Amino acid sequence: MDKEQTTHFGYQQVPVMEKASRVAGVFHSVADKYDVMNDVMSFGVHRIWKRITIDAAGAKQGSKVLDLAGGTGDLASQFARIVGQSGKVVLSDINASMLENGRQRLTDLGIAGNIEYVQANAECLPFADNTFDIVTMAFGLRNVTDKESALRSIFRVLKAGGRLLVLEFSKPVLPGLAPIYDQYSFKFLPFMGKLIANDADSYRYLAESIRMHPDQETLKSMMSNAGFERVTYTNMTGGIVALHKGFKL
Repeated sequence: MDKEQTTHFGYQQVPVMEKASRVAGVFHSVADKYDVMNDVMSFGVHRIWKRITIDAAGAKQGSKVLDLAGGTGDLASQFARIVGQSGKVVLSDINASMLENGRQRLTDLGIAGNIEYVQANAECLPFADNTFDIVTMAFGLRNVTDKESALRSIFRVLKAGGRLLVLEFSKPVLPGLAPIYDQYSFKFLPFMGKLIANDADSYRYLAESIRMHPDQETLKSMMSNAGFERVTYTNMTGGIVALHKGFKL
């Protein structure tokens, strides 16, 4: 990309070449409090969203799963139990602090032998073509600079018949929910970020990044343009979150 091109970092416009490092700074800052803040921000409902995603993935004994932006390992830990020792799970994150938190957490849970940890950028994944049966990405795509490149990269590493599941904040569809959600996002989140993680700015960015993320239909089209077929999405919690699913046929 041209060095003079800009992209959004929350509501700011920043040089394309700077976004990844700025996002990294956010997640380095919040990594140690990430799990606690997830429970606070969603009132624990994120666990239900992730459970639905795991069920929709259809993993089984022997499956090879790539969990992108896997953070502290919520999905990867469950997949590791499902695929067994004949399968493999790769927990991947672009952020070293988040990845290390995930490694420590899963090690403490006694999960080993069928899991690997790879620091990688979703836009240019360091895996061979046709490697994985399933790729998941929970609450990470909105932070990617070039989402189209990431979707094409994911498509490349999936096997024929494989599926991608993207769990991400989206656009409320329930009448009257949007203004309530705005108040929650721009007042409650930064306040709790300051109180728990001593970092209001990072959580203000996270709220802004949600607003800048493509809506449900736009992301569906982006996945189709990347080559995915039978792309569908399911709204959860009134559209605050959506689960997109697509197949490589």
